[in-house]
Amino acid sequence: MKNIAVIGAGTMGNGIAHTFAQFGFNVQLIDISQAALDKGVATISKNLDRMVAKEKISEDDKTNTLNNITTYASIKDGVQYASLVVEAATENIDLKLKIFKELDEVCPEDTILATNTSSISITQIAAVTSRPEKVIGMHFMNPVPIMKLVEIIRGYNTSDEVNDFIVDLTTQIKKVPVEVNDYPGFVANRILMPMINESIETLYNGVAGVKEIDTVMKLGMAHPMGPLQLADFIGLDVCLSILNVMYEGFKNPKYAPCPLLVNMVTAGKLGVKSGEGFYDYSESRKAENVAKMFN
Repeated sequence: MKNIAVIGAGTMGNGIAHTFAQFGFNVQLIDISQAALDKGVATISKNLDRMVAKEKISEDDKTNTLNNITTYASIKDGVQYASLVVEAATENIDLKLKIFKELDEVCPEDTILATNTSSISITQIAAVTSRPEKVIGMHFMNPVPIMKLVEIIRGYNTSDEVNDFIVDLTTQIKKVPVEVNDYPGFVANRILMPMINESIETLYNGVAGVKEIDTVMKLGMAHPMGPLQLADFIGLDVCLSILNVMYEGFKNPKYAPCPLLVNMVTAGKLGVKSGEGFYDYSESRKAENVAKMFN
């Protein structure tokens, strides 16, 4: 396996492309937006510069990594020689089903189709293809080049051969594969999102302020960042989407998103990417200033 196509040039997609390219794979980075492709490659280059500055890689390593990436604005053109496709589009079920229908039609018969979904059923995604045995979940963590974990999720029909192959491939790129079963939220988000949601509920109910909640979890529970800061980093729209998937999947009220979260997403306060969430990022991408509405 030398050719790996990555669908989506956003935060997760460019990180996945970066990682595979750094380990010598030919990567076809695909996005319908040329601007997103340009921004994705620029992000990869910037992240490689940081690694060079920290002497983790050489300038030649950076050059080789970038040379291993080719961009495409068409799925059909980008996947024609791919042995593996990793879909990393927005966490939207309708969009993912549409992409996988197209991938099934245009990819070679033996191409493995993986999704980076953080919560949506692999079985449901696989069901729109004619190759459900070749569909699997590869849930990378953000930032991809740094984080070691990859949740490997097999759908109801995923073959042992495909599962074992993806587990082995994950170790080749120096990640740690953890196999989990196909239920909403898998393991990472089934545990993480209710914690974030409860943190938002704690703020919503006036128990404590933004910085106080985050400080308790950082100093008391040894978390590297507080849950509200983490929610801003992930994207409040993404958090809401994942909670909705789990709520619909389990029909359990404990997964129902907090009204404050719903209102913030509706108002366009999405966290770091929009410049404001629980913190104000207009002056710094660090969570230093609490957003005005929470002061």
